[in-house]
Amino acid sequence: MLERDVAEGIHRVCEGYVNWYLVEEGRSVTVVDTGHPRSWGTLGEALGAIGRRHSDVEAVVLTHAHFDHVGFAERARRELGVPVLVHEADVALAHHPWRYRHERARAPYGIRHPGFLRILASMTAAGALGVDGVEEPTPYRDGTLDVPGRPRVVPTPGHTDGHCALDLPGRGVCITGDALVTHDPYTDRRGPRIVARAATADSAQALRSLDAIAGTGAGILLPGHGAPFRGDAATAVAQARSAPVG
Repeated sequence: MLERDVAEGIHRVCEGYVNWYLVEEGRSVTVVDTGHPRSWGTLGEALGAIGRRHSDVEAVVLTHAHFDHVGFAERARRELGVPVLVHEADVALAHHPWRYRHERARAPYGIRHPGFLRILASMTAAGALGVDGVEEPTPYRDGTLDVPGRPRVVPTPGHTDGHCALDLPGRGVCITGDALVTHDPYTDRRGPRIVARAATADSAQALRSLDAIAGTGAGILLPGHGAPFRGDAATAVAQARSAPVG
């Protein structure tokens, strides 16, 4: 599903319960996160729908390197010749996107939260089990990235060690990745929250990192899972802090 212009020049693609984004600047495009491997075909369709081509893509930026966000990143690197940027603390994870730290085992979620099985099946159908790691990721740290849209790196560790949100202050937007979502794919719960412990390395740190998202003052939050949040970032963060952690 392509949702055009969720914010000025930013387009949301939702596939297999995962969001990724196209950020335009002039005719150039940055892809933020890359969903699942089979989303590669969707990339071409989405670019065509906004009047762009593969050759207009100049970079891929990952908020973090979990399997469901690395998707077609390596294929983009190889076939489009673009860099795949990931925070330096997630470089090892980008090589092996399924080898992530988490606080709880995943298996019991299928019993306690039946929606998890439906979501996992959708991710599997989109190729999640066969995701390729990124062979030569380009590490970033902080500051403003020199890619179309010029997002500002907002470190938000906890979900992964190197998780970062991407702030686009001129557009009033923060792409939050999985630091703050509006749909937890493990519990199937809706509303602003952090992701369940089955996919989070350090939930206490993840909750502390919400301060950084509130600090952006963004009026639109674009999460890695779930619908955009339109409203004050501090409001979303307050709701996330009060939500149960699965």
